[in-house]
Amino acid sequence: MPLKILVKGAGEHASGTAHRLFRCGFHVAMTELAEPRAVRRTVSFCSAVFLGEFTVEGVSARVHGSDFARELDSFHWEWIPVFRDPRCQLRPTWQPDVIIDARILKKNLDNHIDDAPLVVAYGPGIRAGRDVHYVVETSRGHHLGRIIQDGLTSPDTARPGIIAGYSTERVLRAPCQGSVQVLKDIGTIVQAGDTLALVEGRPIVARIPGVLRGMVHPGLRVRAGQKLGDVDPRASVEHCFTISDKARTISGAALEIILGNFPLARP
Repeated sequence: MPLKILVKGAGEHASGTAHRLFRCGFHVAMTELAEPRAVRRTVSFCSAVFLGEFTVEGVSARVHGSDFARELDSFHWEWIPVFRDPRCQLRPTWQPDVIIDARILKKNLDNHIDDAPLVVAYGPGIRAGRDVHYVVETSRGHHLGRIIQDGLTSPDTARPGIIAGYSTERVLRAPCQGSVQVLKDIGTIVQAGDTLALVEGRPIVARIPGVLRGMVHPGLRVRAGQKLGDVDPRASVEHCFTISDKARTISGAALEIILGNFPLARP
């Protein structure tokens, strides 16, 4: 029987991990918020929460209610089930072999090392050997994807990674609390000064030229300062609809950890 793997979160990096593990033959289920806040919606299985079903590079996910958890042991696994389950109530019901917290919350919200035989988390603020068994480095650079069994990843810099010389300039943030009105679709080539969205009538303006790579779901309620999207100065439209190099690197680390701990469980 393939390993049961629960991925917390269904945003960009969680989806890259779920995609790889699902294609490797593992039984993968995901949990998400009732209203996901992911900006890279075109490569995130959390889009199924809004649309019912969503496909990323040939792998589909479908949203399910909590009652569906009882059916997972007899499920045919033709798609990835995504649950609206911010409190991860699926865990005690399904009892997964592996839990991967891929939300990159930069703090330990609800992870315990005894939640499953193997517990993994991504990014800073979670200690391997205490909160979870392993953490994976998510900071861009030489150590991206490094596996840590004792201690922490590099600390949060509070600055987005540098792409083509730009960091904070890439990121779009809400000027106030309110509902988002999206004006430009993901994949649109934009220029500095273009208005990409509105929050309560206040414009969200591109600060650099490039492609609109991410934007939250239209109508989402956001708080002041919340990340709404990003502009990629490399201006490759294809990048908006394919799993990123960072997500692939991190997912490879997760696969290495799983196979290293369950060498006889290869599907």
